[in-house]
Amino acid sequence: MNSSHDLTLCGLAAVQARFTREPESIKRLFFDEANGRRLGAMCRALAVAKKIYRQVPAAELEKISGTLHHGGVVCVVNSPELGTPSAKDIAKWAAGRETIVVLDRIGNAHNLGAIARSAAFFGVSNIVIPAHASAALPGEAAHRVAEGGLEHVRVWRVATLPMFLKALAAAGYETLGAAAHGGAALRRGSSARPLALVMGNEEHGLAPEVAKACGGLVTLAGSGRVESLNVSVASAVLLHALIGR
Repeated sequence: MNSSHDLTLCGLAAVQARFTREPESIKRLFFDEANGRRLGAMCRALAVAKKIYRQVPAAELEKISGTLHHGGVVCVVNSPELGTPSAKDIAKWAAGRETIVVLDRIGNAHNLGAIARSAAFFGVSNIVIPAHASAALPGEAAHRVAEGGLEHVRVWRVATLPMFLKALAAAGYETLGAAAHGGAALRRGSSARPLALVMGNEEHGLAPEVAKACGGLVTLAGSGRVESLNVSVASAVLLHALIGR
């Protein structure tokens, strides 16, 4: 039985990514017959560490993971602690010209996972979310959708985004918020300054105080047939345009 401090990772990609990055963090591993043949190295490592691993029926995988979408592989790890970036962290990011993704109350864990996947694809290592009740956390659903991306991206949490954005600006960051309407046309190519891309809530977009704290706003131009893109898709488009490698 999982404790309140456990996190279940589902799907071959997510589980393999965790094993590659931090094999000792895997506490228990469960899999179906089809995936068992792909997990030989992982099972051997768990055997040496005297940890539980076993093949189980699909119904048990569903019970362990709490979802039908377990992908035939489930591992149990410790739930991550979300830290708050210090002034030293921000200065280090700025010195390394590291792009940061800031999420203003993204409420759907699937969107958080998809954004983390895109962030990892483009080499972004840090996502910052607010300590707000409506903000999705990097739990089971986010890890599953991220397909291993959350093994390469750290999620941080701050008390208020406006104060955090001001700290980023003071450290030399260009803070660019995505707006469905009224922002500047997308400027392609790398910024002369390190970039913080700020994405708003799925329904309401950026909170007024967050938009005001951004150094600028950008709007993706479309055909007008639909109002906007899904936030995770918009994040990927903007990351490719702004820092695409």
